[in-house]
Amino acid sequence: MADLGRIVAVVPAFREEGAIGGVVAGIKAVNPAIDVVVVDDGSPDRTAAAAAEAGAAVVRLPFNLGIGAAVQTGFRYALEHDYDTAVRLDGDGQHDPNELPKLLEVLALGEADVVTGSRFVGPDRTYRPPLARRLGITWFAKLVSMLTRQRVTDTTSGFQALNRKGISLFARDYPSDYPEVEGTLLVLRTKLRLVEVPVVMKTREHGRSSITLPKSIYYLFKVTLALLIAMARRATLPADEREPR
Repeated sequence: MADLGRIVAVVPAFREEGAIGGVVAGIKAVNPAIDVVVVDDGSPDRTAAAAAEAGAAVVRLPFNLGIGAAVQTGFRYALEHDYDTAVRLDGDGQHDPNELPKLLEVLALGEADVVTGSRFVGPDRTYRPPLARRLGITWFAKLVSMLTRQRVTDTTSGFQALNRKGISLFARDYPSDYPEVEGTLLVLRTKLRLVEVPVVMKTREHGRSSITLPKSIYYLFKVTLALLIAMARRATLPADEREPR
């Protein structure tokens, strides 16, 4: 098995003061050797303070830039601080840190550059999203599978583990709005190896989702157009470099 080297958990968060401390503690409980960086996306509450109190390094963005910018900031942090492996979990508590070994095991076997936790593979599929969300998830999975000729089931999952190549790619280029779908396409178009593993995700512990039906419809059309445009662009392999360009 490959040596995963130094590992960092990248946790984007916005208005998650109620959940972020538990997320950081959960990661540390699974593996105390994993460093944690919380990227606070301009939260007006105590998200940054709660993360720091739980033992995470904190990068604070000056104002709310959106999930894509927060995630890319986290991967730039990983690259600049010379980490070999990164895992990404959301700050709302939906991604169970106890599932991390499943992702890291595949990465350690050298079978993938990016490992995504999927809610839609394996026998224990308990995730039941609302109908509108389920239709969107299904549509994007089928569209990305068709465009890349590789079957994927959960293009909206932000629960991932990445090796140095994956870190370099996302540090250099990461979509800004609703980025997971476009990020999946980016990984496959740059010929990185993507593997999905079955995971169980929790329900949201604090706050509520900002995705409403009108936003879901807007998201469907916007991201579909973005995927088609992305297919027309030239894809380049990420350089395995110690500093981002």
